[in-house]
Amino acid sequence: MTLSRDQIVSALTQILGAESVVGEPGQMTGYISEPRKRFHKEAQAVALPRTVAELQAVMEWAHEVGVHVVPQAGNTGLVGGQVPLFGDEVIVSISRLKGVRSVDAAAGHMTLDAGTTLQEAHEIAEDAGMMFPLYIASQGSARIGGVLGSNAGGVQVLSYGNARELCLGVEAVLADGSIYKGLNALKKDNMGYDIKNLLIGSEGTLGIITAATLKLFPKPDFYETALLNVASPEAALELFTQLRARAGSTLTAFELMPRIGIDLQLKHGMAAQDPSAADSDWYVLAEISVPKGMGGGALEAALEDAMGAGIVTNGVIAGSLAQRETFWTLREQMSEVQSREGASIKHDVSVPVAAVPQLITLGIAAAEAVQPGIRAVAFGHLGDGNIHFNFSQPEGADGKAFMEGAEAVHEAVYAVVLELGGSVSAEHGIGQLKTKLLKQVKDPVALSMMKSIKSALDPKGILNPGKVLG
Repeated sequence: MTLSRDQIVSALTQILGAESVVGEPGQMTGYISEPRKRFHKEAQAVALPRTVAELQAVMEWAHEVGVHVVPQAGNTGLVGGQVPLFGDEVIVSISRLKGVRSVDAAAGHMTLDAGTTLQEAHEIAEDAGMMFPLYIASQGSARIGGVLGSNAGGVQVLSYGNARELCLGVEAVLADGSIYKGLNALKKDNMGYDIKNLLIGSEGTLGIITAATLKLFPKPDFYETALLNVASPEAALELFTQLRARAGSTLTAFELMPRIGIDLQLKHGMAAQDPSAADSDWYVLAEISVPKGMGGGALEAALEDAMGAGIVTNGVIAGSLAQRETFWTLREQMSEVQSREGASIKHDVSVPVAAVPQLITLGIAAAEAVQPGIRAVAFGHLGDGNIHFNFSQPEGADGKAFMEGAEAVHEAVYAVVLELGGSVSAEHGIGQLKTKLLKQVKDPVALSMMKSIKSALDPKGILNPGKVLG
């Protein structure tokens, strides 16, 4: 059944009320415009259910009449999974499904509605004297449903894991409006297939997460944070090995940053001054989270040894919370500043941790071979092998012409990633950006299994059509 926009808006208004439906194209800009501005399709309408029951009613209707639905949380995704692909879809936003269902600090978990922002989740945990350790740059806008739908990572995956590891249970509305009730807080549950982990990371193609039970952890007593000069990614890897051996799971962050990333922030006024000890081709931002009852000084002692061995050439240990925040701001702005510099070709890839130096050396050489003068801005989570392998246009180049050669750069970099046993999508997902690539690199048997699961849970193909599997 093909419905007009007016028919769709009318039906949604009957289900939700006029105040919960956006039907005018001019009022949908905030829902159809995504952060990278790469995808530009309109939606037929935006539905804003206020309760899970309302969401179920919307999905029951959509399933019955065959209307395509794009689930959307905070609209912060970077691969276009949360915006329309064809133009005939209805965006279903979970932004109004906000609230706290329960918090049990003693047991170490909280259950939140999926429209709650990640920043609000942090605040709820802190009010209970605990911590929810998933931190990403967009946490003020990103919502729990989207964080789980994309299996977000962040800067503390090293010790705490990504979103999947931080979730004990989920509730989700399926394509036909039925509801999966899996909000348990069990750490051990072997009763059949793990539906929770199937829904997490499915990017809204199998169901719409409406609530989640999330793990809580004791808050660190304080942090030891340092911005360190290293000569190369190889030296950074050696430093990581030593620090991990000394600090164990208290080493909660280990981020690699290039000098060009700092220079660009200074150039564009995003950093008032250079907080590093001295110029260096590469830097490491390392952080130890010190539990209550344990003394500090572990990072300083380890760094003295590393400097004695020539692994670290210089560095600064944060002497205040403000200085720590300056270091982290420097890291978080690495991607944003490239937009101010001009056109940028981006890759969210991962390889085995030991292969990160090879990835950077071989990947830069491969990109330079197809785009001479290209400027590498490779940074990210060396501790878990996830590098944001970005390239800025050559100085003085035409941005449009540079981006016309993006596909050749992608092919060159992805060839290196796959040769090293890595993944072409580390933490941002597939969305609509990488569907063709997924078909090229995914194991055929695994791809067939994924299609079977999609067909079983969404036989009419109404949930996020064209995303992930294409």
